[in-house]
Amino acid sequence: MHAHGSPPAYAQAVLRIIDARTGEPVEAAPARRGLTRVEAHASGLSPTTLRVLLVSDLLVRALELGGTPVWSLLTGEHEQAELRAAARALGIRPFEDGADLGAGLGEAQVLHVAAEAAETPGGVSGGVLVAVAPADSSTTPSTTPTETVVTTAPPDLSDPGAVRLALLSHPRDLPVRLDAAALDGARATLAHWRGSVAGWARSASRPVPDEVRVELRTAWEDDLNVPEVLRVLRRVETWPDLPDGARFETYAYADRLLGLELTRDIGSLA
Repeated sequence: MHAHGSPPAYAQAVLRIIDARTGEPVEAAPARRGLTRVEAHASGLSPTTLRVLLVSDLLVRALELGGTPVWSLLTGEHEQAELRAAARALGIRPFEDGADLGAGLGEAQVLHVAAEAAETPGGVSGGVLVAVAPADSSTTPSTTPTETVVTTAPPDLSDPGAVRLALLSHPRDLPVRLDAAALDGARATLAHWRGSVAGWARSASRPVPDEVRVELRTAWEDDLNVPEVLRVLRRVETWPDLPDGARFETYAYADRLLGLELTRDIGSLA
């Protein structure tokens, strides 16, 4: 990231996602402005199903930022009410009611989001399959370095922002553990960023630097590389000679994807 120089012009946004069936990247919305359905296949409240819901939410947000109309659907027959309540707590966009709505509106693409090796209803033969690696809330280390411990106990949602950031901090194709250390680290980072954003908001607004905007969009349009988005934010925080107003606008812009309520504490500083 450089403070000077003209970055390349930013082309039309194209979100590309890995199709788990082929292992190849495909356009998430191949038809310009075509209605896209994001379908979360989740049944039963667990850390992994929460991760499925969160990846679905990221797809919805990224597509909307690119100008694509989206509607999202939650499938599964078990604990629907609990899943929807957990989704609301995590800041996930509300799911639509009615599985046939998209077809009636002439949808152009379907993105199925499901846990790795999970069976999706009806076999799901069409659309793109977005696979999500397992998450667990175990506090006990696995017995071998290569063993993946997966627990189905519902995670602690008393601090949903920390849960969301802890999940966002890892690529979706790698397992993640929501143990006390991970949540404490996410909680500390979130408190620090919210405080910094509240402080920067007191300065005159400045636009997001073009180079930073390109880095952010390039990251999340590359198979939802959210960890790279977070790394860009960390660099912006300490970028020399960048006005605080530009730092504020950068964090607020990235939060349209992240959904971490980074501007929540504005006005709380004395």
